[in-house]
Amino acid sequence: MDIMTSVGLIAGIIVITAMIFMGGDLHMFISEHAMIIIFGGSISATMIRFPLSALLHGLPLGAKFAFTMSRLSAHDLVDELARIAEIARKQGPVGLEKVETDEPFLAKGIRYVADGYDLDFIRDNLERDRDNFLMHLDEGSKIYRAIGDCAPAFGMIGTLIGMVQMFANMTDPSKLGPFMATALLATLYGALVANLFCLPIADKLHGKLLDEETNRTLIIDGILMIRDSKSPTLVREMLLAYLPEKHRHAEGEPVPA
Repeated sequence: MDIMTSVGLIAGIIVITAMIFMGGDLHMFISEHAMIIIFGGSISATMIRFPLSALLHGLPLGAKFAFTMSRLSAHDLVDELARIAEIARKQGPVGLEKVETDEPFLAKGIRYVADGYDLDFIRDNLERDRDNFLMHLDEGSKIYRAIGDCAPAFGMIGTLIGMVQMFANMTDPSKLGPFMATALLATLYGALVANLFCLPIADKLHGKLLDEETNRTLIIDGILMIRDSKSPTLVREMLLAYLPEKHRHAEGEPVPA
């Protein structure tokens, strides 16, 4: 669970709700017309921008990864691959059949090595799997960013519609208040949808994409070295290059100046 995403959303909702109740009640901030223009308009524009397949893959994948963390960090993956290389060196590929891991992508690579597939097959399949996953995650980031870009614009459209309705009914003072409220709430909803939900989630997904690209490329290189019967020490040293300098050394081990 990515705690920061959940905490950030909850904190933002609490702040907005507190401000609402400090100056009135929740009922005056609810407008069906504003909701229709913001959510209906933003979703419609997003459907025009992206094909159906991208929406079906990107939205749920993006929502999932915005609130979850990778099972293993890059440093954990280096340790795990060094351990697997040790098993393969002592017991051969057959020994890998009993190896268990929490990372599905790594488990797939281990299965390929245990089944005796050649290097080219393993590389091609793992790289294709990685690229497809990253493409869908990137689609999710772009979709949430598109909704975040559309929402304020449709908030402005809702405001203009409300203003037109208000000026068209200037002879009836009883209608001026509701139309003005709709106009202002459309802008409010658009700003909230964009700046509290969609744009932060899009940025979070972009960061997750970079992390997943590093982790999955690290796994591919490690699996290929294990398939090539490299020593555990060499596997570890080669894979440590994927980590930042300050994370390449064990706890308590001095970092070279």
